Amino acid sequence: MDDSVDRHIARWRGKAPFDERAEAIVTRLQFLVKHLSRGKDAALAMVGLQDFEFETLHRLASRGEHGRATPSELAADLKLSPAGMTGRLDTLEKAGLVRRVRSEEDRRRVDVELTEQGRATWLRAMGVRGEAEGDMVGVLTLAEQDVLAALLKRMLLQVEGPPTPAGPAAPAE
Repeated sequence: MDDSVDRHIARWRGKAPFDERAEAIVTRLQFLVKHLSRGKDAALAMVGLQDFEFETLHRLASRGEHGRATPSELAADLKLSPAGMTGRLDTLEKAGLVRRVRSEEDRRRVDVELTEQGRATWLRAMGVRGEAEGDMVGVLTLAEQDVLAALLKRMLLQVEGPPTPAGPAAPAE
């Protein structure tokens, strides 16, 4: 059974020099990433979040039970200017998804933390995303998923290059 990539390759065969096997792999990866992106957008719409809101909540949620970070730490994680981060936090705070609190270590510092509503909203979005991802990889057996994960890891390690002295190469955003 042909898929859209088979038709793409057939359309280009003989018109441009390319390795059909590599083109099939790379184009399928690109199409799967597009599918995941559409699934993420749908998941966010279902819970009433925009992408920038989700990404900020996601970064906070990765920081443990209280989901707490300084605005400058979040700005660095999200590659934003301090002013851009302030705007995002204002929006999320008005929506009741985060709150600004005084640091427990240094009372002069302000931290941002997830509210219960923020964590619940983030968890709902993650659940919908997880279902979409599960549906996509669920066509493979567990053993096939393990093999694919290992192969993709080898490919990623190749393009990321060797780890730097500060640690492994940072994943692309």
